[in-house]
Amino acid sequence: MKKIMLICICILSLQSMQAQEQLQEYLETAALNNPGLKMKFNEYMAALEVAPQQSSLPDPTVVFGYFILPVETREGPQIAKVSANQMFPWFGSLQAKEEVAVQAAKAKYEAFEEAKSMLFNEVKATYFNLYFTRKAIYIMSENRGVLELFKTLALTKIETGKATINDELRVEMELADLENQLALLQDKYALLSIMFNNLLNVDKHNHISIPDLLWDDQIILTKEALLDSIYGNNHQLQSLEYQYESLVSREQAAEKAGFPNISIGIDYTFIGKGENNLSGKDALLFPKIGLSIPLYRNKYKAMVKEVVYLQAAKSDEKFQKEVVLESIFENAFKDYTDGHRRISHFQGQSLLAKQSLTLIESEYSNNNKGFEEMLRMERKLLKYALELEKARVDKLAAMAFIQYLMGQ
Repeated sequence: MKKIMLICICILSLQSMQAQEQLQEYLETAALNNPGLKMKFNEYMAALEVAPQQSSLPDPTVVFGYFILPVETREGPQIAKVSANQMFPWFGSLQAKEEVAVQAAKAKYEAFEEAKSMLFNEVKATYFNLYFTRKAIYIMSENRGVLELFKTLALTKIETGKATINDELRVEMELADLENQLALLQDKYALLSIMFNNLLNVDKHNHISIPDLLWDDQIILTKEALLDSIYGNNHQLQSLEYQYESLVSREQAAEKAGFPNISIGIDYTFIGKGENNLSGKDALLFPKIGLSIPLYRNKYKAMVKEVVYLQAAKSDEKFQKEVVLESIFENAFKDYTDGHRRISHFQGQSLLAKQSLTLIESEYSNNNKGFEEMLRMERKLLKYALELEKARVDKLAAMAFIQYLMGQ
């Protein structure tokens, strides 16, 4: 007997590992195929291309001028002139602008990771709902078989005159209710299957592998450690942090915008033949240095103040997000502990209900009493079986949501 139990445990453990591996494959498929996730990734890739634009010098300017009336010089008449000019922002301006773009790109990446974590949580939640719906169909189908046996037993009693037709009618009513619930569950399973395959962006009729028994898992970290992990790793908080860093760099860029820009250039003048009938010498003038002087200081002061206010707003936004996430986590952790507790509770209740039903069936077979009680206890057994599976699903769904909050 012990060997049989050990073999059963090993088989269930193997099925549990296979089911978790299958779910991991579904997550990978969703990550590769989901269009919403692709959109977020492309937005991140686009943000990466902003930094090289910000770190580049302004384009140089080249001007060509032709003298309609040549200006006579000692060397000869000036025919044409070419000027080239390059503007250089104040020291550190380009680096500050580049850092703004880099931090903004990091924020976009965290938005992509947030979308991926949210997608994974949605895939897991739908997968668990599929498991529960399929398990409920199986449990109710078994219950239908039990009710059919009750009906046969009642008919036998009626034929022998030991029971009334009322017992049969009660079973018929129970069976009709059960058939209606089964039809609803089957429709729900079909809908969930389409939703799940749509999340993976695969054919909506693809077969979905669902385990016969959902695996059990535990949270090994303390509640305080979980909350610290959320504060440190949540993608929404990380994105807000990078947005704040981007504003810090933007403040530096705004300050440097109030400094002069430096321009360096050359002029090249073409000289024609003079009155002495000799070719003139072209004139190369170098260097030419200029400054753009920011005289209107109020504009630059306002630019800095604007960014400072935005930094304060972003800091408040992050603090508010932490408060919201803490409340959400508390609720999810409550769901996890409640699911864990209900698993143990309904396992015990199911065992007691089975024992009670066995005794009631025996009494009805021997004394023709307790048929209504037998039906009532069968309903309780069905309820406990469904509640047990619901508790398993709720526990794992809560764990998955906590992992999402932790950015895993």
